[in-house]
Amino acid sequence: MRHNIAGKSLGRSSGHRRALYRNLVTSLLRREKIVTTEAKAKQVRGMAEQMITLGKKGGLSSYRQALAFIIDNKVTEKLFSDLAPRYQERTGGYTRITKLEPRKGDNAPMVQLELVK
Repeated sequence: MRHNIAGKSLGRSSGHRRALYRNLVTSLLRREKIVTTEAKAKQVRGMAEQMITLGKKGGLSSYRQALAFIIDNKVTEKLFSDLAPRYQERTGGYTRITKLEPRKGDNAPMVQLELVK
């Protein structure tokens, strides 16, 4: 039984999973749109929204927390200078998941995860 176990393991070790999440969030914030599987997108959505919330807070502490998670320094600068002011009036729901057709090789459900304009 999976009592009190939050999140999905996605068939990976904890270190591999954390690296995957960091890469996906960094790519989403850099390109503002990514195509991935549905399970990965649902896990990454909350983390990306947390990063945008840190950007909206501003300040040195928030900047360092974002740097600790986001892999690329330029993406962190973009988060605090471009993305955070864009969502200043919005209280949440910065991402959108749109279903696409299944992947050809293994029929995995694919989605497009994008930042709302």
